[in-house]
Amino acid sequence: MSAQRPTNYWDYIKVEELLSLQRGLESSDASLANDEVMFITVHQVYELWFKLVLREMRSARDLFKRPTVAEQELSGAVRSMKRMTTIFRIACDHFEVMETLTTREYLAFRDKLMGASGFQSAQLRQVEILFGLDDTSRIPLGVDGDYKKALRNFGGGESPALGRVEASLADMPTLKLAIEEWLWRTPIDGVGPHALDAEPALSRFAEAFLGAHAKCVDAAKTRALSLDWGDADRGRLAERYEAEKRQTREFLEPADPRTRRIRCAMIFIETYRELPLLAWPREVLDALVELEQLFVMFRQRHARMVERVIGRRTGTGGSAGVDYLDATALSYRIFRDLWAVRTLQIPREAAPALSRPEFYGFARGEA
Repeated sequence: MSAQRPTNYWDYIKVEELLSLQRGLESSDASLANDEVMFITVHQVYELWFKLVLREMRSARDLFKRPTVAEQELSGAVRSMKRMTTIFRIACDHFEVMETLTTREYLAFRDKLMGASGFQSAQLRQVEILFGLDDTSRIPLGVDGDYKKALRNFGGGESPALGRVEASLADMPTLKLAIEEWLWRTPIDGVGPHALDAEPALSRFAEAFLGAHAKCVDAAKTRALSLDWGDADRGRLAERYEAEKRQTREFLEPADPRTRRIRCAMIFIETYRELPLLAWPREVLDALVELEQLFVMFRQRHARMVERVIGRRTGTGGSAGVDYLDATALSYRIFRDLWAVRTLQIPREAAPALSRPEFYGFARGEA
């Protein structure tokens, strides 16, 4: 077997090819202002970050879509989520480079972009799709409600961007669906979803948790009402605490039995997170929350950068500009139930006793 020939840094990284790509619509970047080259470069860097996010998200999704997932394998998924989170955190900082561009400097070349839009970033649309954003939840970009039309070539023809997005739409399940399937399979108090007593066991857990949660809320209400409130304020405060109990019951008693089990699994993992075999599952849930938090922050940071540089102009692609970006940051949430569980958690000492805590030890028995 012949030895591998030595490799130069510039050949491995493709430096010459890379440095030739910041020319925009011109044959070379020599005639472009520094501001325009910076604008192009930063957006190209974002596309490279999105490429890495997609790879990590697919790796995590592929793990969770397996019929069984060993606890020790969850560390790889958590690592992928942590890397994605780090990328979005750094991507937020990159907007600072864009903010060195003043409004008048940007207006000097903005007309070149007419018809183009960051919305046409196929990779960012792919990230949203793979993460779990449903098409029915999308906010119309402009006057046209079909977001895929903005990904077509002018005249309505096919484009590489549209092809990428269509491929992602066909590449199911999403990370969210794979995670939910994994949560649905989670044994709750030692009882899996296929056991003969799965439903009675699930109901026992839900009722025990609801009872413990109600006690915690009532104790908080008693402490709050002992303060010096007026009668009207006392009534409103009491109703808020009662609403907490009602909303918690509604959350754990949805009409769909599958949703019920998934939500109970989230509550179970968070409530008994100190048990050995729940150590990595709890890390998965924490990593998902952190990942979505940074994705939301990325959207919010993008909106503030755009507002600072161009104000509230109509976008070059016909969108409502900053208003559109703000709306997506507010509405495009994927793991809403996982965030809701933050409201429902109770102190460790208040958690109901489990019937089979030994199931979650290092030497686990059969369900």
